[in-house]
Amino acid sequence: MKINNRLKTIGDLVPLSSYPLDIGCDHALLSIYLIKERGLSKAVASDNKSGPLKKALENVKFYKVSDKVKLVKAEGLDSYIEGIDTVTISGMGGLNINKILDDNRSYLKNINTLILSPNNYSLAVKRKLIKLGYHIDNETLVKENKIIYEILVFKKGRKYYSYKKLFLGPVLMTKKDSLTKEYYQSILNTKQALLKALPKSFRNKIIVTKKEIKYLLQTLKDLNK
Repeated sequence: MKINNRLKTIGDLVPLSSYPLDIGCDHALLSIYLIKERGLSKAVASDNKSGPLKKALENVKFYKVSDKVKLVKAEGLDSYIEGIDTVTISGMGGLNINKILDDNRSYLKNINTLILSPNNYSLAVKRKLIKLGYHIDNETLVKENKIIYEILVFKKGRKYYSYKKLFLGPVLMTKKDSLTKEYYQSILNTKQALLKALPKSFRNKIIVTKKEIKYLLQTLKDLNK
């Protein structure tokens, strides 16, 4: 079946023995992929809009997985069904993802794995999940239509991270592939442009930005050794 690289990468990170919920499922292609290509026995796909769910229903019927993919119209974790232990969310802003998790914290006690691919504010997402009692188990990148997306895998269990590791990504900073270098270079370019544009009165922001630029320069140097 056809599925974009971002969704495929997320799908390939879902544990085979899990019961996953995809929040903001759009056309339910991720859930269908998990059943058809990865062999999971069941999945839940939820969205808060009728339009995407109508298309999702068509797709579920087309791929003949109506008995295995349950479609739910609900806000965020309100779509939780007993037994679900894995949650995927992609294509949303990081602050929106954080709100979804904050609004229904009680369900998180049953969630062992979260696979999140925020469109922005990934540092805020990492901080939120650590505060909620998760650690970063894996990080990977995928390039889609010239945009590089982070995919973050969180597992239950607490770990301490320095600001440097949290900013760069404790797993990502150990990788030496060309996409990781391109990603860090892109962030470096953005931070350097920001530093030039910041008014002198923004002292704290200037200090943090300079620190981030230093981390990026050193990491890129290490990755190119």
